[in-house]
Amino acid sequence: MTAELRELGQSDWDRWFGTLERAFGGLAEAPEERALWNDLTEFERSLGVWDGDACVGTAGAFSFRVSVPGGALVDAAGVTMVSVAATHRRRGLLTAMMRRQLDDVRARGEALAVLTASEPAIYGRFGYGTASWSLTASIDTTRVRLAVPAGTDEVRLRYVAPAEAAAACEAVYARVVPGRPGMLARRPGWERLPLLDPEQNRNGASPLQCVLAERSGEVVGYAHFAVKPEWDARGPEGTVLVRAVEALEPTAYAALWRFLLDIDLTSRIETLNRPVDDPLLHLASDVRRCGLVVRDSLHVRLVDVGQALEARTYQTPVDLVLDVEDGFCPWNEGRWRLTGDPKGASCKRADDTSAPADLALSVRDLGAAYLGGVRLTELARAGRVRELRPGALAEAGSAFGSAVAPWLPHGF
Repeated sequence: MTAELRELGQSDWDRWFGTLERAFGGLAEAPEERALWNDLTEFERSLGVWDGDACVGTAGAFSFRVSVPGGALVDAAGVTMVSVAATHRRRGLLTAMMRRQLDDVRARGEALAVLTASEPAIYGRFGYGTASWSLTASIDTTRVRLAVPAGTDEVRLRYVAPAEAAAACEAVYARVVPGRPGMLARRPGWERLPLLDPEQNRNGASPLQCVLAERSGEVVGYAHFAVKPEWDARGPEGTVLVRAVEALEPTAYAALWRFLLDIDLTSRIETLNRPVDDPLLHLASDVRRCGLVVRDSLHVRLVDVGQALEARTYQTPVDLVLDVEDGFCPWNEGRWRLTGDPKGASCKRADDTSAPADLALSVRDLGAAYLGGVRLTELARAGRVRELRPGALAEAGSAFGSAVAPWLPHGF
């Protein structure tokens, strides 16, 4: 029987999501987690592959706005829920879903598609480049102290029930988003995600806790965390599991981290996702005791090269012709004239012979460099970007940079 690719119907969601769960190991999500993803699913943007009555492939997209260098929020498709049943591999089902999805993204006028990858090797062939990275940390709080800035003691901290603090936390988060590329502006409904706390996922830890940081009565930061109590013959060895720390000023940020390091009966902090330029690295007395590991995070695909490059700004003036290779989305193929500076940019077709190319690169590598966290000069040293005019690479490397490392604060 020929497999059928079609838009997801609401009555098919349970079977569709069950196919995804099986592909990721077969463990069922907690009921409250399932309910949230059901509510957030955009059915008109979700695809299923059906072999008779069996769902054998899944893919979806969320309608996001992603911050880019310069502070603009750009419409993007958040690609998600991608799986192919092990019984139906090597039949072109993933390629068919990616083809349908990117055509739809283009038709909607979205310049970008973004995703996080369970297996990063999969998505490069569809034009996605690794554009941001994240830090995991395991901090020995018996050995690490913080050197906090002046004014930290003036910040007031208080416990608040996470649900009661949700509006205040979301207000802080929304103010932070434009200042760091790669962050997602949370649309209505997504404010529930930071509060998701299924008991079956706690693994012995406490329920989610929240502390607000305040200055002059205004909320200027927050931390979401849980505490996992543990004891051995030497005494308490608990762990603080940090889920989020956001602040509007350095003193509030330092106050929150100092609090987390000083929680009674604990000796370690574990956090799975911090930016690679986290100020914590410069507050900590001994970074070697912070157990840092870097891994890939957000993968970016330019669906409309001209629109995407015009949406961001550039650190230094740039005037280049880019020769872009894009076999999967051929409408991007060819030469593009990019001019820009810190105030704005223009990117138009330059396929006439009077516009010789300055750099040659794939759309995948353009996506990797797009948020400013990966330098085009790095990619050139790996042989993935070719300089066609002397000096063009240095010009592009400076212009495409970002003063702040891109970061994705949560998955989707």
